[in-house]
Amino acid sequence: MAFRRLGASVAAALAVLAVLAVSAGCADGTSTGAAGPGSPSAPAPAFTGAASSASSGATAAAPLTLTFTARTVGGADFNGVTLAGKPAVLWFWAPWCPTCAGQAKGVKATAEQLAGKVNVVGVGGLDDEPAMRRFITEWKLDAVPHLSDEAGTVWKKFGVTSQSTFVLLDSRGTVVHKGVLRGDDLPGRAAALT
Repeated sequence: MAFRRLGASVAAALAVLAVLAVSAGCADGTSTGAAGPGSPSAPAPAFTGAASSASSGATAAAPLTLTFTARTVGGADFNGVTLAGKPAVLWFWAPWCPTCAGQAKGVKATAEQLAGKVNVVGVGGLDDEPAMRRFITEWKLDAVPHLSDEAGTVWKKFGVTSQSTFVLLDSRGTVVHKGVLRGDDLPGRAAALT
């Protein structure tokens, strides 16, 4: 009988601790999910030290979302902080994906129409680099920078688990969309970020 009372006391104490832990975690009002554009609950991006923008030569604070490095399909080094200060579209694709092939025209149109206003970067994965090169050539995507992410490092950083995923970031580096988009919808969605 005393053992049951002790068990009930321990359970009650654990319940109180659980409530306190949840309350403490929610007290700061931050959200871990990606909020939609214009959402008042959109989390402010975490900033790190100054980063140099390769395109402008200016120094700007780089959000943590953009602190990654990779290699392009062409073999050049790529630093995500060069995307800071402008909205960005990250397109996670695979060379054998028919949906990705269907989105290629919209990605190309977005890059052309919003050049200088929105950064558009392809992140190829789930195959080898020669297959990525063939895909880029076949769909005439040479003007868009593409990262070769065979190891899935950038995919993991953004929590992408399947090809044909778009990650849209506002100019502060906050993720405002992560998921599938039709290629035809991309130019309008990306333009709305400017």
